[in-house]
Amino acid sequence: MTKKLINNHFSDIMLNRKSIRKYDPNHKISHQELLDMIQEATSAPSSVNMQPWRFIIVESEAGKAKLKPLIRFNTLQNDTSSAMILIFGDMKCYELGDEIYSQAVEAGKMPVEVKNRQLDAIIPHYQNFTKAQMNDVVKIDASLAAMQLMLTARAHGYDTNPIGGFESELLAETFDLDKDRYVPVMIVSIGKAVEEGFESVRLAAKKITTFK
Repeated sequence: MTKKLINNHFSDIMLNRKSIRKYDPNHKISHQELLDMIQEATSAPSSVNMQPWRFIIVESEAGKAKLKPLIRFNTLQNDTSSAMILIFGDMKCYELGDEIYSQAVEAGKMPVEVKNRQLDAIIPHYQNFTKAQMNDVVKIDASLAAMQLMLTARAHGYDTNPIGGFESELLAETFDLDKDRYVPVMIVSIGKAVEEGFESVRLAAKKITTFK
């Protein structure tokens, strides 16, 4: 990580997060800092550590112009944010399984025999998933990374807005991805807020929780 965190107060980062729709359009975030935030966000857990999340950062005028027709009523975020982060789930994430587990071996975190045994079980299991099963896995895992991205953004002094209102069937191909392999999960706008955001409420824990 190349930048000292601006905010490292956990309760403030989590409890005071708001969805921000209007940002300072003149504020740019460096590529290195965006990569730092994604690196931090992808410390999130994933099923058998297959890390199915994939990111496209749309920051240029040309990129935002391509995105704008696809995001329905979320154009203010596109127009003013430092970047729009497109988050996809890779339906063939297991193809990087050997690379992931080999890194663990090289780092001394896993014996090579454990790597081989686990991959021999995991890869065929993933390959035998139905499309619906795999879709569920990658969307759950990528959503965990997306939430961590929004929180780490606040630690870096930025705000975000998770966006689900977009033309999901067009997003991958518009940005040169195979639509059958890469499933859109959400878009996260990021930048320097120029509004405070709306206060919101949550249901009481006792209303949504059952003890058995």
